[in-house]
Amino acid sequence: MNYYQESPEKVLEELRTTESGLSHQEAGDRLAKCGPNKLAEGKKVTLLQRFIQQLCDPMIIILLVAAAVSGVTAAYSGESFTDVFIILIVVLINAILGVYQESKAEKAIEALQEMTAATSKVLRDGKMSLLRSDVLVPGDIVILEAGDAVPADCRILESASIKAEEAALTGESVPVEKDVNAIVTDEEVPLGDRHCMLYMGSTVVYGRGRAVVCSTGMDTEMGKIADALAQAEEGETPLQRKLGQLSKVLSVLVLGICVFIFLFSLLRAGDFHLDTIISTFMVAVSLAVAAIPEGLAAVVTIVLSIGVTNMSKRNAVIRRLTAVETLGCAQVICSDKTGTLTQNKMTVVDHFGNPLKTARAMSLCSDAAPDETGNAVGEPTECALVNWATKEGLGKSAMERETPRVGEAPFDSGRKMMSTIHKLEKGYVQYTKGAPDELLKRCTHYEKDGQILPLDEQAKAEILAQNKAMADQALRVLAAAERRYDEMPQDQSPAALEHDLTFLGLAGMIDPIRPEVKAAIAECKTAGIRAVMITGDHRDTAVAIAKQLGILEHDDQAITGAQLNQISDEELDKTIDHYSVYARVQPEHKVRIVNAWKKRGCITAMTGDGVNDAPSIKSADIGVGMGITGTDVTKNVADMVLADDNFATIVGAVQEGRRIYDNIRKAIQFLLGSNMSEVLSVFVATLLGFVILEPVHLLWINLITDCFPALALGMEKGEPDLMQRPPRKASDGIFANGLGFDVAYQGAMVTVLVLAAYFIGHFMESGVWEITQSADGMTMAFLTMGMAEIFHSFNMRSQRGSVFKLHSHNKVLWGAMLLSLVLTTAVIYLPGISDAFGFTHIDPVEYAVALILAVLVIPIVECVKAVQRSMHKQ
Repeated sequence: MNYYQESPEKVLEELRTTESGLSHQEAGDRLAKCGPNKLAEGKKVTLLQRFIQQLCDPMIIILLVAAAVSGVTAAYSGESFTDVFIILIVVLINAILGVYQESKAEKAIEALQEMTAATSKVLRDGKMSLLRSDVLVPGDIVILEAGDAVPADCRILESASIKAEEAALTGESVPVEKDVNAIVTDEEVPLGDRHCMLYMGSTVVYGRGRAVVCSTGMDTEMGKIADALAQAEEGETPLQRKLGQLSKVLSVLVLGICVFIFLFSLLRAGDFHLDTIISTFMVAVSLAVAAIPEGLAAVVTIVLSIGVTNMSKRNAVIRRLTAVETLGCAQVICSDKTGTLTQNKMTVVDHFGNPLKTARAMSLCSDAAPDETGNAVGEPTECALVNWATKEGLGKSAMERETPRVGEAPFDSGRKMMSTIHKLEKGYVQYTKGAPDELLKRCTHYEKDGQILPLDEQAKAEILAQNKAMADQALRVLAAAERRYDEMPQDQSPAALEHDLTFLGLAGMIDPIRPEVKAAIAECKTAGIRAVMITGDHRDTAVAIAKQLGILEHDDQAITGAQLNQISDEELDKTIDHYSVYARVQPEHKVRIVNAWKKRGCITAMTGDGVNDAPSIKSADIGVGMGITGTDVTKNVADMVLADDNFATIVGAVQEGRRIYDNIRKAIQFLLGSNMSEVLSVFVATLLGFVILEPVHLLWINLITDCFPALALGMEKGEPDLMQRPPRKASDGIFANGLGFDVAYQGAMVTVLVLAAYFIGHFMESGVWEITQSADGMTMAFLTMGMAEIFHSFNMRSQRGSVFKLHSHNKVLWGAMLLSLVLTTAVIYLPGISDAFGFTHIDPVEYAVALILAVLVIPIVECVKAVQRSMHKQ
């Protein structure tokens, strides 16, 4: 049926539900029948498809071609197929590890999607519950407010000035006004004109109401066009793009070196027989495979996804991978006060005026409601007001029965107030609550000792003095007023209602600061990050709390929204770093503040929870939505969502972002340095006229060093001085802060050690120093290169700090080292395997010498680091 053509009662009857909602049992039965309320997902890539994708890597294809050529040659000449089998085994293991890495990354991302799943306020068994949107079924009653995403296609049952933004469905960017009335017509009505319906994919931007779910999942209007609106895959982060470009450059360089080695070796040999061509070709191909860090992108993706999962465990849910990199650069954090810097546990502790009338007005003029225990549920400030009225003997449920709400002008952050209209035995009364300074502008009278008196300047000054006295105690202050009517007002717009009011009183609420925030702000200062408070509260309240937290030292560092309006953008750009507190601000002020900091070249984070905060969150380099009080709109545009609405969580996320970026750089440095040593070793040996390592040796070393140690470095804990460094510049490239030099000298260092192992091995085998082919030399070079790279990974635990002074241990790295040592030793000594690799069984002294040479990478790098630290201090 077309639900928009039917009355609410008829729709409820058709869907077999009531205004109290479904029972949990009935909802469960319908969910089993209808399926989850979500759009169909694309087909998942199977393990087999992943495995094939791994084999389609260009380097792997070259390697498989080399194996095929080698196999044909072996069959033709009657030689062993050992090389072919080893290449195929290495390729197989590499592909399996690649599939494992991809699966691990995908599971981490799926876990994040579970954490960021949308929720809805639903009536079940007559009680409001917060449920995941994907469990909604036709017949569910949902409660919607400004900022909520519409979870399914719904028929409106109750509307208090609801406006919905439906651009995703209709292309119309202007919000559409909604109401309860059925559309009486037999013709098909265009989707954009169905004013009594709300659709999945739209957002409530104003007002509030209730609606019954009509269609879910692929049965919704969004579901019908799901293919056209298929969600784009998560794009690569800037770091991943840079690494992709780096890999392309390295590929060209390495392939050039390989072509040179291939041609140079053939010319030097002066032998163009098939066997020589094949063996030389194999060396060049294996060198290419070993030299290009094809596993780098996978390692970075895994480190990012696992790091993001760790962040989510600390209540910082990252919605976009780019935010991880940006967090490490954060220089300014602009934060809301209520709930983020404070505990969001409001309690009325002071008042001015008639307490009973003030409490009655503020309780009725709110959307919070008492639950079965008597405690109010809803927005914290409104809960505090309802609980205060209850303590005064004014239960909200009883008051609503006596004076039911019949109209309203919902809260708006622009005018900073809301109004509700209630029916009396005779006539109607309007209650308005809001910011004292704004509400007083609309008052013409005030109540004192039961009398209604004109609001003169003396009375206004007394009210404002009481407001300032409460604000100076860090109380949040709200004012209440009323207006009487003989008849129901027809025009219920804010402009028509909110004038000629009678002031009733003030309520002062305390919202204690979060105990952990003061330490977090101190940590921000140490880390070179500026903390800025932005609040709609009175200036005096904001300053008092900011001083407690250490955000500002002098009162002139605070500015109000009204003062901000008097400042031009050019002047604000020049003075932005002077202000640490912004009070009485409106949402559009947040955008100005963000833009001013960005013009200064600062990477800025901005928090927000209301629907009007979305523009500033989107403008910021790091948009931060609130998980508890935040609307769906702000969560959807945010880069990060705080599950606990806590400022300290942002600082923790910055620390984690720095750690992740640090670890990725460590993995990059390790992989590039290791691969450079392999290229240089083979290149120098080729120029000198001997083979230092066979193709299968390079493949094996690449297998054990490119995977586990690099991932282990990605798991490294943060260094002790991580939050004592200034923020990283967003413009810094991969090789910033000397990383390029480190890669170069460390790659050359390992090359020298490997060549030394080769020549020492030849000397210990023959007793003479000469440049020629040596079985013992090759075996020792293999052992030294493989283990030098593994030991070098311990150096990478800190780019500049001594590994002996780190207070943590990387158990994964130790495990990777022991596993690599066992496997490498097994390859050298186990019968059959050793022969397949062409190794000789070197004696214990040679084995020890090779290992000692490998271990030397640690003291050598430690010495260089000491010199670098000394130069940095100077």
